[in-house]
Amino acid sequence: MLSAKRNTSRFLTILLIIGFGYFFWLMLKITLEYIPLDPSVSFLMIKQTEVVHRPEYLPFFYTHVYTSIFVLLSGFLAIIRTDFGLKNLHRNMGKVYIFLILLFSAPSGIYMGFFANGGILSKISFVILGILWWFSTYKAYQLARQKRFKEHKQWMWRSFAFTLSAITLRMWKVIIVYLFHPNPMDVYQIIAWLGWIPNILLIEYLITKKHL
Repeated sequence: MLSAKRNTSRFLTILLIIGFGYFFWLMLKITLEYIPLDPSVSFLMIKQTEVVHRPEYLPFFYTHVYTSIFVLLSGFLAIIRTDFGLKNLHRNMGKVYIFLILLFSAPSGIYMGFFANGGILSKISFVILGILWWFSTYKAYQLARQKRFKEHKQWMWRSFAFTLSAITLRMWKVIIVYLFHPNPMDVYQIIAWLGWIPNILLIEYLITKKHL
């Protein structure tokens, strides 16, 4: 019985790694579109007002894009708590994850939230997301320093739920556009909230049921 549970756990871990690997590759392809620096490619094509009139926008944008891909990878390696034969991999990846979010990814994301497409509703959502992302990550860091590791783990999962919004909002966008063909600005307003609220609700449910 114990052996069957272990095999199931390993199988689910392998599926999780494969699934994450696929979506991480898609995010990496998006990131690579901005190398070399070109203010008129991909998403930046519809942000020319900010690019032209706000000289600080591009530094914040590139900071967010370039660090977020490493945040995704380090966060995943931290939360699955597997060292893959490398000493202290979990701990070191957790440090990288927390450092990048607190100093770079979340602050730049909050700034960009003030200029999000989709009007005031989208802006509010992305700013709230950025603040919660920063706070949950800081809380995880604080609890680790206090050696309250169970609570640290739960807050890391909360933080990673917000991190995954980079993937889930794009998934929702594909689904909504395919099924309903709404106005582009309406899409932004919807996915701005759908990208992270279901994520954190799922994590809160799992924590409440003591699965995390």
